[in-house]
Amino acid sequence: MSAMSDLIRAQFKEGDDIRDAGLTTPEGIERFDDISYGPDQQWNVLDVYRPKGADTPLPVIVSIHGGGWVYGDKERYQWYCMDLALRGFAVINFTYRLAPEFKFPSSMEDTCAVFDWMLAHAQEYGFDTEHVFAVGDSAGGHMLGMFCNMCTNPDYAARFDFAPPAGFVPTAVALNCGAFQVKVSDDPTDLTSALMGDYLPEGGSKRELDTINVVSHVRADFPPAFIMTCDGDFLHDEAEPLAKLLRELKVIHELHVYSGIGEQLPHVFHCNMKSEDARHCNDDECRFFKRFL
Repeated sequence: MSAMSDLIRAQFKEGDDIRDAGLTTPEGIERFDDISYGPDQQWNVLDVYRPKGADTPLPVIVSIHGGGWVYGDKERYQWYCMDLALRGFAVINFTYRLAPEFKFPSSMEDTCAVFDWMLAHAQEYGFDTEHVFAVGDSAGGHMLGMFCNMCTNPDYAARFDFAPPAGFVPTAVALNCGAFQVKVSDDPTDLTSALMGDYLPEGGSKRELDTINVVSHVRADFPPAFIMTCDGDFLHDEAEPLAKLLRELKVIHELHVYSGIGEQLPHVFHCNMKSEDARHCNDDECRFFKRFL
């Protein structure tokens, strides 16, 4: 493992521990934990959260966590995902295989497997499979963009030896503080470039960088998208090129750039369940989803 991945895991965990200290399962949530969705007993696990007493079936949100492709799991994202569930959704929160132990496209294979699992267990957990949404932030937003391309661009999907469920396209998605045009530079301070050696088997070859470039493979069938960034997001400049392309393709979308009062909002601020700014953003995203119910 590279020193960069070690550093990210340590620093991200420290910050997340501070952010999430004292949080507990909301009274209004029913949760089903540690469900296997694939062959790897350590990594292929998920939780399902539902509002207590809700009618079934419920529209579904699948969450793809961030963490620079090398960090994160469902435990870290449980508070954010349960908060989404309180807005009237069944939420699937899953762990996927991380780099560098498992290089690309392992995490994408896991993502496809989760959607297969969701369709196969819809009756058991009360999923409305006609209304399936997805959220992803940072690296998870990048992965969600690639997944949407796999669902809507057959030429792109043919690059992989696994696939999303046949005929499946998310009803709508939220792409939060994501990386959509991954490039490699010699700048030692560029976090994304530094991680490519751990994430990609060839360390960032031209072929690999083309495959993981979301914008290059978006087509007009891309699902409706809520694109979010903020004034303190180090990936702030990634949002507008994707939004511009969706405008040109006439894909339904909204671009939201959130600003803090007094200080800038940080990257993935929406995951801080103690923040009113996060609540406002997550309300906006769920209202966007509910346009398609």
